[in-house]
Parts: sequence; structure tokens; C-alpha cells
Amino acid sequence: MTKTFSWEAFNKAPIVSIFRNLNSDDLLNVAQCFQESGLSTMEITLNSKNATDDIERLVKEYGSILNIGAGTVCSMEDLHLALNAGAQFIVTPILDKEVIQYCVKENIPIFIGAFTATEIYTAWKLGASMVKVFPSGALGPGYIKDVLAPLDSIKLMPTGGVSQENLTDYFKAGASAVGVGSAVVPKSYLQNKDWKGLTSHLKLFLKAYQDAI
Repeated sequence: MTKTFSWEAFNKAPIVSIFRNLNSDDLLNVAQCFQESGLSTMEITLNSKNATDDIERLVKEYGSILNIGAGTVCSMEDLHLALNAGAQFIVTPILDKEVIQYCVKENIPIFIGAFTATEIYTAWKLGASMVKVFPSGALGPGYIKDVLAPLDSIKLMPTGGVSQENLTDYFKAGASAVGVGSAVVPKSYLQNKDWKGLTSHLKLFLKAYQDAI
């Protein structure tokens, strides 16, 4: 990796925005909107068409400004594909010890997917940078608060069902970050190529976080 993950930028706007199967040119425009809005972290899922090409292109164009990472990393094969493309951080939907151990050894930020208290604790003990609580939508912010009652030292990133409307509630419940999917870039902005409107929309996500702290 020639360009590294910026925790400073991430901590100012701890929102991981998840992109799956977006048009490659649209992704570049979205990245520009991220830069202008104050958001900093984009996750490209590996099960997207052209995922590695998109990661490589985004890192080349925006890797010194934004955090560009790979999601849906489920194996060592996936991990090496992501890293070879230049991914600056890794996100998984599941707990894979080998993937975690490699990232910890190489000092690569890794957000590990887990759901139960036992899975969450195991991921954290193995060295996860944060634990991605997935799927979080069904149980909502209350589940994050309940998990953190006995496990208050663990950094949680609820993912799934997070929106502009409930983002503040997740942070108030104790989340250290959130993962947001389609809500962060509604299709209407992409269809209309409304990049100015999208930038304004992204700024509202950042404001929702700022209102919570």
C-alpha cells in the first residue's frame, strides 16, 4: 500500500460508506463529493463488478485525501486481492482469524464482522481495529447500548439499517463509528448526476454525527 489509512480523518467523520456495484465513473464523482462534504471513508465491496479496478483507481486519484478500502473480505484470497489493489483498510462480514491475524501483523486497519457478544469479544481480542456489528438493523441502537454495558472498552461499528435519521441514535448509544449502505448515496442523485445535491446530502450525514457528540 503506497498510501495509508488516516485515523485522523476517520475520527473526524467516523462513517464508513459502503458501495456495491456502482458505475466506475460515478464512483469517482462520488469520491469528489466526499472530499467536498467532509466525509472521508469509502468501502468498495469485493463482490462488486470491477471491484479491484475501482479500488485501484480511487486510491490513485483520492488515496492521499480519502480512506479507500475493501469490504466483503471473507478469505485470505480476498484479502490479497484487496491489498494488491491498494486497499487502505479491510472490512469483513464475518470473523476469520487468519484474515485478522494477517492484518494485525501488517498493521492494516481491519473492521471485523460479528453479531453476538461472544463473537464481538473474540474479534476484539484477536486485534480488530473496530468490530462491525452486522447486521444491526433488526435490533437497532438499543442492541449497541446493551452490548457495551458489559463490554465498554470495545469499539463498535454498527452496520446495516443505518440511515441519516437514526445515525445520531447509534452514536448516542455508544457506537464508535457506523457503516452506511445505500442510504448514503441515494440512487436519485446518481441517476440525475446531481453531484451538488449529493454533496449537500453527505453534509447532512456529517451533521448528524456532529449533533451526537
